[in-house]
Amino acid sequence: MKKKTIYISVVLGIMGLLFSQCNQKDFLSVANPSATDDVFVTSSVSEAFKTLSWCYAEYRRNDAGGGNYNWNDPCSDAEYYPEYNSNNGRIGYLRPAEFSVDGRKGQFNSLYKILGRCARIGDIIGSKTEYLEAKEAGVTDDWTQLYGEAWTFYCYCYFELVRHFGDVPFGIENSIVESYGLTSRFEILDKIIAKLKEVEPLMYDLGQGGIKAERMSRTFAHQLIAEAALYSGAYQTIRTDSIAQNLYGDIAFTAKYTDNAVKAAYVRRNDYKDYYRLAQTHFRLVLGERKGSLSFITTDERDYCNNPFQRGFQYMADKQLSPESIWEAGNIAPNQSERPYSQGRPSDGGGSNAAPCKVFGGIRIIPTFYYTGYEDGDKRMDPSMVVTGSDGKGNEKIINFKSGSRLSGGIAVNKWDDNRMNPPYVVKQRNSGMNYVMRRISNTMLLLAEVDALLGDETEALSIVNQIRDRAFGDDQHRLSVSGDALKEAISREVAREFVGEGDIRWEMIRTGTMTDRAKKVRRDIKTMIAGLEADGYYTFANGRVISNYIWTKPVNKASKLTYDRVDGDPALVPGWRGVYDYSTIPAVASIVTGTDNNLAIKGLFEYIDPTGAEAAALEADGYTKTNWGIDIISGKNQLWDYNILSGIELTDVPLYYHSIPLETMQQSQGRVTNGYGLPQL
Repeated sequence: MKKKTIYISVVLGIMGLLFSQCNQKDFLSVANPSATDDVFVTSSVSEAFKTLSWCYAEYRRNDAGGGNYNWNDPCSDAEYYPEYNSNNGRIGYLRPAEFSVDGRKGQFNSLYKILGRCARIGDIIGSKTEYLEAKEAGVTDDWTQLYGEAWTFYCYCYFELVRHFGDVPFGIENSIVESYGLTSRFEILDKIIAKLKEVEPLMYDLGQGGIKAERMSRTFAHQLIAEAALYSGAYQTIRTDSIAQNLYGDIAFTAKYTDNAVKAAYVRRNDYKDYYRLAQTHFRLVLGERKGSLSFITTDERDYCNNPFQRGFQYMADKQLSPESIWEAGNIAPNQSERPYSQGRPSDGGGSNAAPCKVFGGIRIIPTFYYTGYEDGDKRMDPSMVVTGSDGKGNEKIINFKSGSRLSGGIAVNKWDDNRMNPPYVVKQRNSGMNYVMRRISNTMLLLAEVDALLGDETEALSIVNQIRDRAFGDDQHRLSVSGDALKEAISREVAREFVGEGDIRWEMIRTGTMTDRAKKVRRDIKTMIAGLEADGYYTFANGRVISNYIWTKPVNKASKLTYDRVDGDPALVPGWRGVYDYSTIPAVASIVTGTDNNLAIKGLFEYIDPTGAEAAALEADGYTKTNWGIDIISGKNQLWDYNILSGIELTDVPLYYHSIPLETMQQSQGRVTNGYGLPQL
């Protein structure tokens, strides 16, 4: 029987530890290279870190980025993918069976590449005299940090594989095996929790020993322990086919929904509270004893605005590390960057030397969330969601609701915007150099609140919710006093308000067992809204805000072209946090800028204006133009606004959100690895 190598090992290179640069085929088909010599590889801490830095670069290039629009998955009851029936969004629509079997082969293989190399680095350092002496003495130093960092990265990659692919091969990296199969995700999570517990005492807290947020710290290791425990105990979809019969061992589950046709069930393990208690312990450590330099921004030192929530995102635009970040995947121009290109504020600009360059905008905001998701006065609304983009010629333009990208596709994410850079990167699209903030302190806070609420520790959960709300409103007058299911719902809403556009909402829906019900509700809500637009030309939401078929827009000249906090009564400053950078000040693109009325005033965005009435006539006399708004939703009601909005939930109550294990991985397993959940096998 021909033996298969599960993953590449490491080989000694002339200039340090180099990794086998085989032909980038699937990891299961790579030939085993020679053994590794430790003599030069770990001659110093700096040389040893070079070996680990490749792993960070690989993750940034092919997992955090890689042109995958955050894996096209962040469809929720607040977000959608903007191109009708696009293959890119199949998993997001909850229609994974329609996606290709190798659709996420690149990410699958990349994660295995990284974890295999991390394991080898950990093994090498683990046998080094300096490391062994420090460990024996109970001393945390640069060698013990590197050891723990390598194994933490290894665990993180397995965590990501489990989240995105379910049950996967485990534990045979860097070895030759005759055969391999699937390992239960619950077993994998247990093992990475154990490994993280072993290595976290050897690591520096965030900010200690020169460890900043671009590297994995002890703080992040505790975060990962907590998340692994939470995802083990939370609701999730599992297989119920023949392979699954022995896969999950003696774990007992309670099913919320079961589908015998796709052989899957939406379940939670019966001993989930044990895992939630473990998660609670480690989330508390991240926010307490092990927080290091981590902090929650509650004030804004800028004299031209006051928005502590947006301040955290401005650090990204300024290419600085945020004090709120637990881990950022580091980046630098001209490396490929998906922020803002695929996850930010759109631009119709060209691919290079534009004002600003093209921004695709692969995550959009469902209008029912835009109009109802935030309360009046919540400072997160405008920096999170935006109704305008850039024309690429230095002007602000309205976004439309037609299927597409750039200025088509609907309301966009505003957290990453070329215009907010100082100065914007105008050389080439997709090269801004912004970091990917993978975890920040509010992630931990609201995950802890979620766990607390389920375990009955409601005082702490409510306190966290109110800390988040105090920052959002800038006062303590919007605090909640709720309990039970109302508290759980409040936490869910704060997750949506805090993380819209970042992918977290979808995971929270899955974990809490609410995915099915919320998916069906948002689909009903959209149909109700469209019916109102069709019948009356507008629809009034319960909070009094109105979406209309038409709005009125007008180019205007603002002294400050880039706008900040909204100013009631000024149609160019409501909503706030838009405008454009003054590209006439950048010599490379100054000649591209057209006109001087670069800002956009908007009327009728939240209230109805009768297109045949006196107000509309007066606006048009004042230079405003009647502009399509909700009417474009009507025209796409059976396409973009149906298929792309979690439409797979109409096919089965079991949420189907996993990606396929790639074809070659299945083929070389000799039948021991297959795709479940109705996913393609070929």
